[in-house]
Amino acid sequence: MMGGMPIPSQFAAMGLDLWSPKRSVVVDMVMVQLISLVLLMLGVLVFRANELSTNEATFYLVGLFGSMIFLSAVYARISRM
Repeated sequence: MMGGMPIPSQFAAMGLDLWSPKRSVVVDMVMVQLISLVLLMLGVLVFRANELSTNEATFYLVGLFGSMIFLSAVYARISRM
């Protein structure tokens, strides 16, 4: 009871759903970070490709490929939940 008034059951259920999510929040945060990493590397390759050396371009391509692999692994985990 809150201040002598009962809490409606729908409100209590909403509060429980809000504070104990079904999925892991950490997995969602990792996915957001990987998506931003992919977008950053794509942006660098699209807008600054002519200014990059061969080694830098290789670094960005390998990073982009690795990020896409990790992103697909996280997405597979989320879709199994």
